Amino acid sequence: MKAEKEEATVHSTGRISRAELIELLNEDLAGEYQAIISYVIYSQVLSGAEYMNIAGELEKHAGEELSHALIISEQIDYLGGMPTVHPKPVRTSEKPKEMLRFDLENEMATIRRYRERIPQCESLGEYAMAELIREILKDEQDHLISLATALGEDVPVIKSAPSAK
Repeated sequence: MKAEKEEATVHSTGRISRAELIELLNEDLAGEYQAIISYVIYSQVLSGAEYMNIAGELEKHAGEELSHALIISEQIDYLGGMPTVHPKPVRTSEKPKEMLRFDLENEMATIRRYRERIPQCESLGEYAMAELIREILKDEQDHLISLATALGEDVPVIKSAPSAK
């Protein structure tokens, strides 16, 4: 089998290769691990009548994040990479609102990353992978809505990160 030179592709977020996509997906996977841990912990330590509904919702989110981690791991393997085993750091607090705020901030960052990942996958001709990430993105946006509602806030508008030039 002849080895082919891997070409980087150009798209709205810059040049990317399959190896770079593997690296970026591993960062996403570390974020999914972080979300699993956060949601498990937060769902169990939130106390007070005003947090009972969101605590149950966070338990559900933990399961969805596990599903996302499995999908992302499978895509990394498909691309020939090794899925990471290290989560991003998990922030904790004694204050329920701070914990929910941490989750809200993490979901915003996750949505930004997945919005970047979709055109990156498509630029490499990985359309099915892009569709899987779109499905994950829907869940992440639902999580954002739940968290904003629990905080009594409007759902934040997520702006794309400035493109690197």
